[in-house]
Amino acid sequence: MTAPRAIVLGLVLQRVRQPVSIDPFYSAILTAMEGTLAPSGGRVLTVIVNSLEEELALYQRWVEHGGVDGVVVVDLVSGDPRPAVLGALRLPTVVLGEWDVPPGVDDIRVDNYGAMFVAVRYLVGLGHRVIGRVGGPADLQHTAARTRAFRDAIDEAGATGLVVDADYSVAAGESATAALLASLPDATAIIYDNDLMAVGGERAASAAGIAVPDELSLLAWDDSTPARLADPPLSVLAHDSLSLGVAIASTLVRRIAGERADAPQLPVTRVLERGTTAPSPVPAR
Repeated sequence: MTAPRAIVLGLVLQRVRQPVSIDPFYSAILTAMEGTLAPSGGRVLTVIVNSLEEELALYQRWVEHGGVDGVVVVDLVSGDPRPAVLGALRLPTVVLGEWDVPPGVDDIRVDNYGAMFVAVRYLVGLGHRVIGRVGGPADLQHTAARTRAFRDAIDEAGATGLVVDADYSVAAGESATAALLASLPDATAIIYDNDLMAVGGERAASAAGIAVPDELSLLAWDDSTPARLADPPLSVLAHDSLSLGVAIASTLVRRIAGERADAPQLPVTRVLERGTTAPSPVPAR
């Protein structure tokens, strides 16, 4: 759908969650949101802040002085106050993540738990039985859901698994991969919570003289340009971030117009095989 007028939507990212630049996942969402709003002259205002307190103060200023017609909230943590605060402020809001939202706030639920099962079962299907994971920041709600699913899926398969947390950057992915392989030297596959960390994982494997994918399979969360340009190109869990961005913008436009905003149907997560996954080596490394 197209917006009925020149609507401005706000997206606030805390710098601690985006240590270098905006993650390709959010870049794709922003592109889709902008495309949805563009026919009517609308746009997305993206602001980087340093803390939760700064983010909440910004919402208050937007309500008091204008600037945006609605906001999208991302990177929820346990006990996150933002949905309730925005509900009380009566600022049209979409929360990206599984959350019990207050009246006036919409949520778009991404099945992180189910997607992690897809990832583990895919690798188990290739014969991998010792699987590592480089996760995002542990306090994030979606990281916690993925961690629960990883452990449950590993148990279901009778496999062995280990999680090392990082911060979504390439550098953190590289160092976390080295630490994981030191602690779990028999690992034949690693799952990454985003594509940039998987790029770092390729670097760590190369530095250690480990052949990808002949000796070690790597599977990244989210598809992106960096994933496709990696050497070799990364196998990924594809979530169709563009469709997600369209759903966010469309839901907010309906809420701003006072219309009912039904939960969108999002594409099912699937594995796109490229150059970093292969059957488990025999014998396992």
